[in-house]
Amino acid sequence: MSSNQCIEYKINGHIGHVILSRQERRNAMNPAFFEEFPLAIKELVKDGQVRAIVISSSGNDFTVGLDLKESILHSPGGSVAKSASIMYERVKALQDSFSVLENTSIPVIAAISGYCIGGGVDLIAACDIRIASADAIFSIREAKIAIVADLGSLQRLPSIIPRGHLYELALTAEDFGADRALEINLINRILPTKEEVIEAAFEVAKKIAANSPLATAGTKNILNSVYGHHLSEDLDRVGLWNSAFLRSNDLNEAIGSFIEKRPPNFTGE
Repeated sequence: MSSNQCIEYKINGHIGHVILSRQERRNAMNPAFFEEFPLAIKELVKDGQVRAIVISSSGNDFTVGLDLKESILHSPGGSVAKSASIMYERVKALQDSFSVLENTSIPVIAAISGYCIGGGVDLIAACDIRIASADAIFSIREAKIAIVADLGSLQRLPSIIPRGHLYELALTAEDFGADRALEINLINRILPTKEEVIEAAFEVAKKIAANSPLATAGTKNILNSVYGHHLSEDLDRVGLWNSAFLRSNDLNEAIGSFIEKRPPNFTGE
């Protein structure tokens, strides 16, 4: 097993296993996470023998999303043009951290338990198969912290869940449970416990790994081209949007209210 600050990964036969391992912060995504996660995926791909990847977590929660106490959202300062340029490149780098899951021809299975919030939904939306425990709670949370979700959920979820549900959940930023996630096709199935979810994810991975690697890779690549026809352009569009609007007073208020544990007072400025 290889281990970093936020990520552990290992190989069992033809199956790679990535574990979000910052459980003391409920696997919140800090800058180190966005460096370590894509490197772990690339190492599994580079191994050459991995035919399926399972992503799970340590602790009770999959991830509570961005770590606002180690925020990667603050404006870098400087002129408007310079700041926007830096923020655009920063957003694109963060997007690439999850796009690596689609860019590999190896199928990826998410084993979800507990909270899967904000960036967690971005992550699982980039996976090919999603299995969740009965206690799983999801949220496209970004509107509550005064940003537009920009790491892929708004671009990938339209091919996964129905339009009306997506609009409602993205605009209200409300939490929803595993039952609704199954109803709207966000997840493939529900199992009672985290342990059963991981076991089921590995069973699916074993079935995939038993097939021809060439056929599996070809199937995933063809499906990606069908479902992600405009994905690159759509990710770029939201990156440009947020490069301008991540300097808002509302974002500073969202971060401040989170740290101070009080309701935010948004003004639209």
